[in-house]
Amino acid sequence: MNLLLPALLRLFLLFSLCFGASVTAQEFLDPLVAFKPTLRALDGQTVEVRYEIAKGYYLYRDKFRVHAADPAQGLGPLQLPPGKEKDDDTFGRTEVYYKEVVFRLPVERSSSGPLDLTLDLQSQGCADAGICYPPQTQTLGVQLPDPATTPAAPPLGAPSAGSGDESGQIAELLKNASLWTSLALFFVAGLGLSLTPCIFPMIPILSGIIAGQGRHATKMRGFALSLAYVLGMALTYAAVGIAAGLSGTLLSAALQNAWVLGAFSLIFVVLSLSMFGLYDLQLPVALQSKLAHESGQLKGGSFAGVFLMGALSSVIVGPCVAAPLAGALLYIGQTGDAVFGGVALFVMALGMGAPLIAVGIAGGSLLPKAGAWMDNVKKTFGVLLLATALWLVSPVISDFAAMLGWAMLFSISAIYLHAIDPLPVNAKGWQRFWKGIGLLMLLTGAALLIGALAGNRDPLQPLAGLRGSANAAENTALPFTPVRSVAELEARLADADRPVMLDFYADWCVSCKEMEKFTFSDPAVRGVLAGFTLLKADVTANNDDDKALLARFKLFGPPGIIFFNARGEEINGQRVVGYQDAERFSATLRQVL
Repeated sequence: MNLLLPALLRLFLLFSLCFGASVTAQEFLDPLVAFKPTLRALDGQTVEVRYEIAKGYYLYRDKFRVHAADPAQGLGPLQLPPGKEKDDDTFGRTEVYYKEVVFRLPVERSSSGPLDLTLDLQSQGCADAGICYPPQTQTLGVQLPDPATTPAAPPLGAPSAGSGDESGQIAELLKNASLWTSLALFFVAGLGLSLTPCIFPMIPILSGIIAGQGRHATKMRGFALSLAYVLGMALTYAAVGIAAGLSGTLLSAALQNAWVLGAFSLIFVVLSLSMFGLYDLQLPVALQSKLAHESGQLKGGSFAGVFLMGALSSVIVGPCVAAPLAGALLYIGQTGDAVFGGVALFVMALGMGAPLIAVGIAGGSLLPKAGAWMDNVKKTFGVLLLATALWLVSPVISDFAAMLGWAMLFSISAIYLHAIDPLPVNAKGWQRFWKGIGLLMLLTGAALLIGALAGNRDPLQPLAGLRGSANAAENTALPFTPVRSVAELEARLADADRPVMLDFYADWCVSCKEMEKFTFSDPAVRGVLAGFTLLKADVTANNDDDKALLARFKLFGPPGIIFFNARGEEINGQRVVGYQDAERFSATLRQVL
């Protein structure tokens, strides 16, 4: 037994050492896995070399060597981008590449026609964990096309497809700017986005919550409730943005369906009716108590409920894609740096929510505290919540139903304002003022009803169809040809004999409708667009074909406009992401042409 124990102990130690060595060895990737090169012919005389570098690994800039398998084949000097400076334990201060490196290799040609080229690629890299590999050589092949029939590649440093547009520039800014500079810029961008229709529907939601405070609506409480709402919105933007950047799709697009929008609209209707005090009229006692409790919790200041409402509002009420958001998502998708991208989106959402916090503070201090005025204020916000509910379901109901809904909302609100009631002889100024507002709302409701029955479907111009054929020609829709898949798009581009504009659209995209209403209808814009083949990708359904079309151009959602030349090639740096007014869009079209 005395001899057996030492033997077993030695065996155990030997096994542990072997096992530990194997575990340690498995912690590091094989260099062929850590560093993966690919070749691509840019033109008849230029090869693009791309290395994908695993996370936690890097390649030395000065260790790249490329040799042709055929010694007679001449190669030019490598065109390497600048790397990141690093104090390396092995080579001292040097430049390295993380995540990815792309460089060019000129090829000397003495003959025309295709050229089969075999290259020996030499590189050397290390792992951050502390292991360095010896120089590695990998052999790859590529075929160069005939230089006489292939256009030359753009100069090194010229923007690639989609990189010169605003979202691409923002993505590059995130790569190169300091943390605090980037966050400051994103906060300012968020302030700018707060002025878009994406945020406007959130104002009556938050105002209605604060109005429901009644006598408890103080400045500090308004600030606390609005902060809870904005934090819910900001955290959701960050989480959804990270998921979108890593997956390439927006969660908000998946939520734009009739069931989700209908349920959320019903919540607003419930909250609105609670402000009118109508729960005790028709609802069963049990259901009345539950709804009154839930809505009372929300309007009475449950911070968790307000936080949840902010979170839901961010993905359902405002599914807009603007250049700052697209840029952050593009950065996350390209680099995989979800933490930095998520922080940028969080700060941007705080900027978007800053005006909402101001509304909360002002609402808490300016709202009347008691009396009939408070009831009138609550009813006003009740109407605004009903308008928000109707606006929210408009994309999933017919245009006729939406027009009727707006007509009813304006007309019934006008009746509550005593539009058809006679004024007393000694009526005060405010009574006459509100009667005038009521009459205007009644006329608007009547115009909407007449327009809907006459066949018009534009609530902003309900009587446009009654103005005659002279103006009707101005409102003729642009001749867009629908494309439903990547294959159909490629076929359209192959048949094109002039520049092509591809417009990504969705019924639930507010900015898309703005582009149609205010930009595409401009006579100057329509005149320039007459020289384009117009294609439209309607991604309302968000099905697999829609997702594939968006992924084809690394877009996360509409609005997005892509331009192509007559050969079907995307024009570099001219993408439009988000809304552009007519003047700015006209300038973009002139640059394209």
